[in-house]
Amino acid sequence: MPFRLPRLRTLRPVCTLVDRLADSGDDPWCCIPSEAFAGSFGSGRRHHFAAYFEGESTVPVRSVREVCDFLAGCRYVRDPDLFREPDYWQHPLTFEQLRMGDCEDHALWAWRKLKELGHPAHLVIGSSDLLSQYPGQHAWVLFTAGGELFLFETTAGRREKMVRPLDEVRATYRPHLSVDHDGAMFVYGGFAEFMMETRRRRKEAKARDRAPPPGPGEA
Repeated sequence: MPFRLPRLRTLRPVCTLVDRLADSGDDPWCCIPSEAFAGSFGSGRRHHFAAYFEGESTVPVRSVREVCDFLAGCRYVRDPDLFREPDYWQHPLTFEQLRMGDCEDHALWAWRKLKELGHPAHLVIGSSDLLSQYPGQHAWVLFTAGGELFLFETTAGRREKMVRPLDEVRATYRPHLSVDHDGAMFVYGGFAEFMMETRRRRKEAKARDRAPPPGPGEA
C-alpha cells in the first residue's frame, strides 16, 4: 500500500506532534486527535470514510468470531495483481463479492462489521514487523470489547491469530494514523518517527548528490 507523504506545508503539525509526544517516552502508540493528515491514509482512498458504510451488506454476522470466519475464507491479493493499480481501496460490499484483496480491503470490511456489532473500532494505517512477504505500509483494526482493547490482524488467515489483546502484540506494530466510526482522525507517535526518519534520509541523499566526485587516487 503506497504511502502518500504530506506536503511541506503540513510538516508543521508533525513538529507539533513531536513536541507533544516528548513526555511520552517515545511511545509510537501515543496519539492526538488531528485531521491534518487526512490525505495521508493512502493514495487508494478515493471516498470519504462514511462512504464505506453505505449500501446493504450481503454477509450478516452475529459475532467477532463470524467476522474472523469470513475473513479466513478470503485471499490476500496485492492491488497491482488484482486491479493493475499500485493502491486501490475496495468498498466493503465489493470485497464481499470478490473475497480477495490486500490489507486495507480486509481491514475496511472488518471495521464496518464491528460497527454493526456495536464494538467501537478504529481503522489503523501504519507498519508492522510481521510483514515479511510484503514489507511496507499495513492496515489493521483496533476495537474494544468487554472493556478490553484488541488488535484485529485481518489478514492473518487463521482465526486464532486474528484477534489478540493489544498489550500482547503492540511491540510489533507501529501505528501512524487512525479513524474511528464517527470519522474522528488521530495521528500517532509512530507517524512522527516515520516522518523524521524520512526527512533524515532525504537530507543524507541530497548531501551525497552534492558531494564532489572523488579525485584521482581517492576512489
